[in-house]
This record gives sequence, structure tokens and C-alpha cells, in this order.
Amino acid sequence: MNNGPYEVLLDTLDPASRRERTLPELDRKPDPWESSMQATCECLSWRGTFDNLERRHAEDALGETIYHDFPVRTRSAVVTAHTLMDRGLITPEELRMRMEAIRTRFNRE
Repeated sequence: MNNGPYEVLLDTLDPASRRERTLPELDRKPDPWESSMQATCECLSWRGTFDNLERRHAEDALGETIYHDFPVRTRSAVVTAHTLMDRGLITPEELRMRMEAIRTRFNRE
């Protein structure tokens, strides 16, 4: 199945992290990247780029379709990237290059 520009996002799903069909752990402490992602989403909303309510609706719609296998806690990141590509603010190639740069940086540490 070819999902066009969103293949860059779908390629990030590790088969071992596929979403289970149960509710996520509600009392766990968020990982640092999750807190950073929430702050990024708040800034995008505050600046009028991607409103929080619009993002939540997109998470509901895309999270149960194209990104249904992603863990619930990762959906903000995936849906935000999806929407920024839809709006032409980042290309799949730019996203892929940035993701590779981050992987390289983390592999050196």
C-alpha cells in the first residue's frame, strides 16, 4: 500500500510498538519527548498555525484510520507532521532528512 507523502510517517512505526486495543496507561508519567511535543502543539495553536481543537479532531479522524496502529501517545506528533505536510509547510523529504539527523545524533550518544 502506497500512502504517498505520508509513507515517511508510516515508516516510523516499529512493529513492536503497535497500539494495543486497550486504553493507554493513564497514570504514567509522560516521556520528555511527549511534554516537548505538547508544548510544540500549544505554540502552533497559539500562533494560529494548527489550532488545538482542530488537532484533536484530526487525531480522532486520522488516528482511527491511517494511523490506527500507532500508540495513542504518539498521535499528536504523527498527526501534526501529517497536517504540516498537507499545508506545504514541510515536505516529506525535509521531514525524512530531519528524522535521519535526529536518529544519527541519538545513535552517537
